[in-house]
Amino acid sequence: MKRPSLILCCALLGLVPTACGPGTDPDPGVDRSDSAKVDLDHLTITVSGRAELFPEAARLLEAQGQSVPTLDGVALTIEEPLRVGVSDAESVFGQGSIGADGGFSVADVPVRNIHLSLAASLEHEGFVRSSTVVFDTVFTRTRPRTDIIGARAWALPNTFHDALTRAVGEMWIRAHTDDRARTLRDAGFVLGRVVDASGAPVAGARVVLDRGELADRIYYPAPDFQSASQDSTHATGLFIYVHSGAASETFTLSIQGTQDYLPRNAGATPGRGLVLTLFPGSTPP
Repeated sequence: MKRPSLILCCALLGLVPTACGPGTDPDPGVDRSDSAKVDLDHLTITVSGRAELFPEAARLLEAQGQSVPTLDGVALTIEEPLRVGVSDAESVFGQGSIGADGGFSVADVPVRNIHLSLAASLEHEGFVRSSTVVFDTVFTRTRPRTDIIGARAWALPNTFHDALTRAVGEMWIRAHTDDRARTLRDAGFVLGRVVDASGAPVAGARVVLDRGELADRIYYPAPDFQSASQDSTHATGLFIYVHSGAASETFTLSIQGTQDYLPRNAGATPGRGLVLTLFPGSTPP
């Protein structure tokens, strides 16, 4: 059953009860007896890092003899992607632009407005509108209390999106959307990568959702992007969730048969993609 859009924020809070409260120590085992208490209702942070083409996208373009587009000057938004889909006026926290070296830095991001996750989002001609998760409350059970540094924002060029759409197949996208969409962009999608502790892609991983009725929407594209299966990840570690093309929905993702990978907050809305990396433990590789 779909979750009502009008009360999405409350539903999100229900998934992580302490996300808007004091929460638990995000760094277990660290002595904070001499540290000042952080006021999460008035704290602002800086989110900085690098924006790059999604690695498999860059490899595909190079294999086809196409030039890799530059991101210099592209606008970047810091937002909560699971709230953007329901037109929440407080879902956007800051804006900036990408430098010639791919770097970005957005200051004065108010943490009090973060419920489940924080993302760096790109929207530019030649690219799919996409959001890359850079902070997930699943790891800390609270909002961020320090600056986020070394974040990665992945850009998805249209050529790569078209390859992913062909891999899944228009027939299946139309079936999942009741004929509302023929491409992943129109349907809305999640593009994920499963990696190990060193950051290397994991083959043979099976992604499961906390909502059984959505289980058949997960696909695993072949390394050549000519097809996709529904068994498990291939050598690239990639998976795709195909949305319904209708109202925004939220859910959690996890890896079947292991407790090393914590369940992750995710969601999808028509017209855009959510990008995330599933890694073991609580520290990105």
